[in-house]
Amino acid sequence: MPAYQQMGGFSSGGAVLSGDSARSVFGQVMGLVACTIGLTALGAYITRNSVGGTGILFIFGMFGCVIGLNMAANRGHEQLAIGLLFGLGLLLGLGIGPIIDYYAHANPGAVYQAAGTTALATAALGTFGYTTRKDLSGIRRYGFWALLALIVFGMVLVFVAVPGGNIIYCVIGLVLFSAFTAADFQRLARSPKYGASAVPIAAMIFLDIFNMFLLLLSLFGGGGGRR
Repeated sequence: MPAYQQMGGFSSGGAVLSGDSARSVFGQVMGLVACTIGLTALGAYITRNSVGGTGILFIFGMFGCVIGLNMAANRGHEQLAIGLLFGLGLLLGLGIGPIIDYYAHANPGAVYQAAGTTALATAALGTFGYTTRKDLSGIRRYGFWALLALIVFGMVLVFVAVPGGNIIYCVIGLVLFSAFTAADFQRLARSPKYGASAVPIAAMIFLDIFNMFLLLLSLFGGGGGRR
């Protein structure tokens, strides 16, 4: 199941930054995202040969990091928020290590396709969201309910065999997280401050990327990996 970012309650402001300030925030956020992705890859490598149900423990730890990150950012504890962001990335990597290993052996092409498509989609959606003048803030309001519906549908698929269910689930999820990605890059462009606010924005973008990668991996891999 995707690591749903909505549960963190991240927030940022809406005034448009200009010039050097906007570039500074962009560089800081994307640097944090890149480091977090690197830690996710490290975590996946560490647990690549793990067996059993330990992954669920890492997922619970991830939720703790999300909650703590949001609280630390709201209170201006930037270094703590960054540490929790990096912890979030590492824990998610530890949790999905066996899944990535499964696909790497069963269908290695799916891993490369998912990674490449995620990178291209993030670049395109990020550029659109960062530069568009169209207000994308409504995506959060309506997307939240769509995300809840997707979660329920995913739970149904665990117990009920629905023809083409995995494809439907992945496609709907990709549409949702594509919209979230564009909206989060617009938040980055419009953020009135940086520093503490950069961390939750980085967390949102990271989780968008992470979820798109998992959905694409399941789609390209035929949904055969362990969940």
